[in-house]
Amino acid sequence: MATVNERTDTSGHAATTATALRQLLDLLAAGAPAERLAQPAAGVRAAGAGAREQAVVDEATRVAHDIHRTLTQHRRREAELAALFDTASDLAALRDLDAVLRAIVHRARTLLGTDIAYLTLNDPVAEDTFMRVTDGSVSAAFQQLRLGMGEGLGGLVAQTARPYASADYRTDHRFRHTGTIDEGVREEGLRGILGVPLSVGNRVIGVLFAADRTAREFTPDAIALLSSLADHAAVAIDGARLLEETRSALVDLNAANETARAHSEALRRAADAHDRLTDLVLRGGGVDDVAHEIAGLLGGGLAIHDVDGTELARVGTDPVTPSAQGVHASRAGGRAVPVNGDWICAVLADSELLGSLMLTGRAGLPDADRSLFERAGLVTALLMVLHRSVAEAEDRVRGELLDDLLTAGPPPPGSRRDTGSLSLRARRLGVDLTRPHSVLVLDCDAEPRSRLTTEAARRARGLGGLAGTRDGHMVLLAPAPDPGPLARDLAAELTRAVGVPVTVGAAGPADAPGRIPETYAEARRCLDALHALGRTGDGASLSGLGFLGVLLGDRMDVSGYTERVLGPVLAYDSRRGTELIRTLDAYYAHGASLAQAKDALHVHVNTVVQRLDRIAQLLGPDWNTPGRALEIQLALRLHRLARHSGPFGAPSPHQSHALSDTI
Repeated sequence: MATVNERTDTSGHAATTATALRQLLDLLAAGAPAERLAQPAAGVRAAGAGAREQAVVDEATRVAHDIHRTLTQHRRREAELAALFDTASDLAALRDLDAVLRAIVHRARTLLGTDIAYLTLNDPVAEDTFMRVTDGSVSAAFQQLRLGMGEGLGGLVAQTARPYASADYRTDHRFRHTGTIDEGVREEGLRGILGVPLSVGNRVIGVLFAADRTAREFTPDAIALLSSLADHAAVAIDGARLLEETRSALVDLNAANETARAHSEALRRAADAHDRLTDLVLRGGGVDDVAHEIAGLLGGGLAIHDVDGTELARVGTDPVTPSAQGVHASRAGGRAVPVNGDWICAVLADSELLGSLMLTGRAGLPDADRSLFERAGLVTALLMVLHRSVAEAEDRVRGELLDDLLTAGPPPPGSRRDTGSLSLRARRLGVDLTRPHSVLVLDCDAEPRSRLTTEAARRARGLGGLAGTRDGHMVLLAPAPDPGPLARDLAAELTRAVGVPVTVGAAGPADAPGRIPETYAEARRCLDALHALGRTGDGASLSGLGFLGVLLGDRMDVSGYTERVLGPVLAYDSRRGTELIRTLDAYYAHGASLAQAKDALHVHVNTVVQRLDRIAQLLGPDWNTPGRALEIQLALRLHRLARHSGPFGAPSPHQSHALSDTI
């Protein structure tokens, strides 16, 4: 039978055990840390409880730990679920894709308690995945990483659509390491990495990562948590992307509608302008009228030039010269082109360049106004073609009159031929045949002769004359008292305009319509002489051909020729009573010998030298070259004949014979 003391000890240990069990329950209820659950068992042991009581308390402590672990897991799961719901709510409220991505990465880092979280998105074109958003990253190289499919942990997740975790990526050889990826990971200092796919249906759009800078084993719960977040994130990302695409589509649609409205307005404005310009042309408006209309429509200054750059009309701008390069560029491209703050539009009829439009004061020209400017070029081309057709019809009438004048000829002796009808027809065309007229015959290669015909007719109208074709040549009749300079100018101008050498032979002036045919014949001989002398591309009259002109001319102007060649020397002798002409005659008569010339003149040789020096000053330093010497000797002989026979225009038979002997 137990003693009283034994019963007392047993009762005391039972009370201690009960107290310990109550403490465990209180600790569990208070949510105390797991390490405090061991305190009641330690108290029982310190109180000297028996083995049975100690075993009861230890078992209760183990169960308390299990309960504590379970409660902790439930609390964590509850917190995670709450966080996931909060994340879903936050993501649903976001509309900006960048904000969605930043929220996802930040929530992943917070939920898993990692040093860093980041997100990559797949690039289907480059077939890789690139870093899109990071949270907690400090390395610029890491933030710019691109991972090929299957490369590294993230590339493998993107390729296989399965989550992967590594406790220490640096030493984990399950993954394909690359220098670029390893360098970025090393610079960021990462070791433990977890990556889960961002999937929409069966399509992986990216990878969500959580990583620590220390080695870390990621539990299945952590993987499941990050995967759940990734599922929410993928839906949010896809929704944000679709919303952004919808917004972009709406913006594009609005822009397209605005463009369509602007285009429609431009078409209406262009059609209205075209109708106004066309109506203006059809009502007989001129180039000036079109220029005013275009300048008003475009709100700038406008100048219209013909193919040679000659100004035809100008409104609201100072005189300008169209850039040849600009005209060429516009002609080649068929569009108006900007040149130094202005705009140039070539005026074309098919591929033929008729001229150009130059718009000033509009450096910035919208497409609609540019199209309107180009349409104005078409209308201007129409106007120029109409005017050219009228001009061509007038040129035909002028050509017919010129042809009649070239064949009229003087009336036969004893008869009278009425030229009044020719004069009347000429007056109707603005040509006054009472004025002296020169005849010019033009010639060039066969290829651009149609161009020469057009240009010559235009020059004839500008001179107040006539132009036409005869015997395969272009003939121009112009009121000009001295045909030589006009021939030279025309040869130069038309050569530039046509692009090949143009030769111009001239004669005249004819002082009456009846003298025009013989003047034409003389101009033809002058043209032939120019070709024979190798002066193709030049222009001259017979008087400009020297002694050859005297031979070819119907009216031998011997005194005029002598005056042109020896005039300065004759004038010097007349003023000062010297004998330079006599000295020059003796010099050539004795074979350019100074010794023989001084004997013939009965003077000292130094006197001859001094006289010849004076002659060189009067006639020029080339006076004794073979060509000039020939002309001077002929002029000296004609001068001698003139002194013996008196002044003459056309030589007598005796003079003609002497002239023949001279030549």
